[in-house]
Amino acid sequence: MFSIIIPTLNNLNHLKLCIDSIKKNSVLNNEIIIHVSIGADGTREYLKEQNINHTFTDYNAGIAEGANSAAKKCKYDYILYSHDDFYFCPNWDLILKKEIENIGHKNFYLSGTMVGATTKEGIIIFDSGKSYQDFNEKKFLKDYKKYNISDFQGSHWAPHVIHKDIWNSVGGFSLEFWPGAGTDPDLAMKLWKQGVRIFKGINDFKVYHFGSVISRKSEKNTKKKKWSGTKASKMFLLKWGISMKFFKKFIILSNTKYLGELPNKPKINFKYISSMFLNKINYIYVKYIYKTFNRHKHL
Repeated sequence: MFSIIIPTLNNLNHLKLCIDSIKKNSVLNNEIIIHVSIGADGTREYLKEQNINHTFTDYNAGIAEGANSAAKKCKYDYILYSHDDFYFCPNWDLILKKEIENIGHKNFYLSGTMVGATTKEGIIIFDSGKSYQDFNEKKFLKDYKKYNISDFQGSHWAPHVIHKDIWNSVGGFSLEFWPGAGTDPDLAMKLWKQGVRIFKGINDFKVYHFGSVISRKSEKNTKKKKWSGTKASKMFLLKWGISMKFFKKFIILSNTKYLGELPNKPKINFKYISSMFLNKINYIYVKYIYKTFNRHKHL
């Protein structure tokens, strides 16, 4: 069984659809734990009415703090992190259960395949609506199985499942990537450093995605600054010494066909060497030059 953690920020209508899809399209007796940031739209009241476990902050905790807070309440071995704007397809949990049983150990990172109206929302394009308001559930459930890709290597995004022991050993998401950009690849890097070599995206585990904008947005009453994707990339580079792009392309081989566990060492060739050289130059630029001219800004 799975403990599903979902951070949310004033996005009740999408959250309701997400929770409803989990309830009606699950086979196992999974648990749902929500982290509510602010909740000015009645989210907490709804969760209390539905008797759904949740944590709360009166500020925008962002994805990392929200997910970590919810994860502390998980009672099952497998933590599944989800956005609040996903619709889970039927039998998703049985698909994951079978995959985990086939692996036979807990050193893995498994993720689903996002389906969406455009390439911004999914890697499979099947327009069934752009929000909860025009979502054509009947159409989607009738035809979503017709849209497929191969299981893929180097997955590093939600929805993803990790064993609770592995999650705890790396400390969950890193809080510095607030409000959310960069949390997924940073977690993947921490898992890589921990010795995880299975980063698998599963075609049969599908979710419909409306667009992850809610939990990443900033609020007027927050005291923290918003991180743009560009700044999150700089932070990843300073933290790990390589760029997100390099990590995805050469280390976890993202978006290639899944062929099993990743090798402990990447394949060294001209592209690798030249990209690593550019990484070093970029690292020096960001660490010493960029920061010098931007001391008044928070990276």
